[in-house]
Amino acid sequence: MFDLISDFFSGITWRSVLIGALIFVGSFFVNLAIVSLILVKLPADHFSKSNKERFAWSSNPMVRVLLIVGKNILGVLLVALGVVLSLPGVPGQGLLTILLGIMLLDFPGRHHLEQKLLSKPSIVNTINSLRGRFGKPPLELN
Repeated sequence: MFDLISDFFSGITWRSVLIGALIFVGSFFVNLAIVSLILVKLPADHFSKSNKERFAWSSNPMVRVLLIVGKNILGVLLVALGVVLSLPGVPGQGLLTILLGIMLLDFPGRHHLEQKLLSKPSIVNTINSLRGRFGKPPLELN
C-alpha cells in the first residue's frame, strides 16, 4: 500500500500540476459563464405562480414527446453535475446548476422545490445582482 502511494506522488510533475490547475480554473469559468447566461436570459416572472409552462415547441406529438424526454434527460444531467460541483474542491456554481436542472425536470412538486432553493437569500441575492449587472429586472418570487 505504501508503495502505491509512493509511486503516485513520485509520478506528479510540475507539468501535470499546471495542467490540473488550468483544467480547474477553465471548468470554473465555463460553468460560471453558462449558468450566468441562462439566469440572465430568464424572464423575471419565471418562478412566479402566475407564469404558466410555455413548453410547446412543436405541434407534432412525436417530436413533442422527444423534446420533453430530451429536456428531462438534460435536467437530470444538470442536477447530477450540480451535486458534483457542490463538493468541496470542485470549481463551479453547484446550487445554481442544481436549480437549472430542476427547472428542466417535469415532476410533481417541482415548483415547491424551486421555491425552497430560492428561499435562501444568498442564492436570490446572487441571481438578482447578476441580473442587475446586465440591466435585467430582479426575479419575481411568490
